[in-house]
Amino acid sequence: MSIEIQAPGTARAEVTAEADDSAPALNRDILDSLTALVKQAGTVGHSIADGFGIAPHDLLALFKLEGGLAMKELAQRMGCDASFVTAIADTLEKRGFIRREPSQRDRRIKNLMLTSEGMTAKERLMAQLAAKMPWCYALDEAERRCFLGLLRKMLDTPCPGTTANAGESRTETGRDAP
Repeated sequence: MSIEIQAPGTARAEVTAEADDSAPALNRDILDSLTALVKQAGTVGHSIADGFGIAPHDLLALFKLEGGLAMKELAQRMGCDASFVTAIADTLEKRGFIRREPSQRDRRIKNLMLTSEGMTAKERLMAQLAAKMPWCYALDEAERRCFLGLLRKMLDTPCPGTTANAGESRTETGRDAP
């Protein structure tokens, strides 16, 4: 199977009859297709971030923010250094999407809180992402549920030869652990 990118926002899965249908060839095709899907999702994300007048990493932060979240926790959820979150928080605060509040347990810790403007922006972002992600328009509901199940299975299965698991920070519901 291969993914053929025809134009921005369109992809077509096509079964190719290869003489060599070996596991390595299949795995290469899966990797190629997954890479194309991630690239397409990244392009959509960049476009949506541009529409909001923010950088893609700022968009990711909005996506990850729920309730009050410590800056260090946001950095963990985004997979970046905590010092980088300071710049993100500055941008989102200037845009009126978040505000910083001291933690009630430790006033040295700053929690990032979505403002009403931030919640509205996040809802718009989620709606735009949902409308433009290929699984939302190319798959029916049963296929999306199957796709999600397969993604969770892969993320929850330890990678052979490593002690770390890409999905180890996920809860049983598939959401990032708090």
